Amino acid sequence: MSDHESTYVPKTGIEKWLDERLPIIRFGADYMALPTPRNLNYWWTFGAILTLCLVVQIATGIVLAMHYTPNVDMAFDSVERIMRDVPGGWLIRYVHANGASMFFIAVYIHMFRGLYYGSYKQPREMIWILGCVIFFLLIATAFLGYVLPWGQMSYWGAEVITNLIGAIPVIGEPILIWLRGGPAIDNATLNRFFSLHYLLPFAIAGVVFLHLWALHQVGQSNPVGILMPKDSRSKDYLPFHPYFTVKDGFAIILFLMLFAVFVFYNPNALGHADNYIEANPLQTPAHIVPEWYMLPFYAILRAIPDKFGGVVAMFAAIGVLFILPWLDTSRVRSMRYRPTMKKLFVIFVVVCLGLGWCGAQLPDANVIPGIGGGFTLFDGDINTYLWLTRVLTAYYFLFFLVLMPWVGLKETPLAVPASISEPVLTGETEQKG
Repeated sequence: MSDHESTYVPKTGIEKWLDERLPIIRFGADYMALPTPRNLNYWWTFGAILTLCLVVQIATGIVLAMHYTPNVDMAFDSVERIMRDVPGGWLIRYVHANGASMFFIAVYIHMFRGLYYGSYKQPREMIWILGCVIFFLLIATAFLGYVLPWGQMSYWGAEVITNLIGAIPVIGEPILIWLRGGPAIDNATLNRFFSLHYLLPFAIAGVVFLHLWALHQVGQSNPVGILMPKDSRSKDYLPFHPYFTVKDGFAIILFLMLFAVFVFYNPNALGHADNYIEANPLQTPAHIVPEWYMLPFYAILRAIPDKFGGVVAMFAAIGVLFILPWLDTSRVRSMRYRPTMKKLFVIFVVVCLGLGWCGAQLPDANVIPGIGGGFTLFDGDINTYLWLTRVLTAYYFLFFLVLMPWVGLKETPLAVPASISEPVLTGETEQKG
């Protein structure tokens, strides 16, 4: 907590000298001793998993940058050279490529956890906002990195996404020219994307530091979702180390096992086969899709018939997350005690998965696979996937802008424990006023 007194005592002369000038050891020791709610479950381990993912991506990215050539005539071959000729290059590249997917898996779980348990509510608004900044920077970094192999999907994905920026009135065209380095995607574009892709992870690391600083200031949330009085910390809180470092360590081991399955047994499962074909500006792929972790936003983009409207909706889908702390009107943080909102949240998760699935479908498809060869929701020229995507997109925004404020005012929550220790030690609860 912000008022947590430091218990660190320098043990050597060097530690004392450093502590007086740069108390970095004290900061780490105080973080390890930080009072932490004793009832945190495994959904809270994804913060540590995300930190590991960021370190892995930066470390492998630096090594790959030493061998990559950001030139349209040599980029594709330089990636192949990394895979074939650089000692351990195949492993480093597969770890980096699959690490992006692992990063997003952990990010989405982390965000859904925060949404379910109300971790964005006062006084943790800044923690949530900084998390949204990290999410936005992560999407930008992943898109830039997707272009670097200079395969077919890399090139045409960049063509589609950058053209969307050009749809913005007045400022869109100048930004497009600046981003591409010219009227078309060429060598200048690849150089810009490579430079930004190398830079942004360090910017993300800086925002992560602010994220942790804000967390240190107000303390951890908890599954019960209640703020604990200071005089109850002896029974409601435990030191972060060793109790939660061991728990995080176990979760990290399990996560690394999943990571290793993809890296060693199916490293291309989460990628696209067309990206192993060198970029050809004269041959358009049959189906241009982004990486799986961007598919929900890609589906929202395609759901709007107007090009500029689609761009606005896509960015609004991320932007609405920034104002979430002020949209939720409920006095109860955790949806564990909000039966109506819990059901709406489950529907929301299904909607997000559905948007990802719709984003992966062919834009002109009209048959949803099913029993008996599939079925259509609409006849004639009306696209089934398009209308399904529009319905899911509508619920996505209704959840934040309508349902969350309205249900928060009308819903009667269940009884909320008076403290963390009661449900843990005695099981007693009382109605929160």
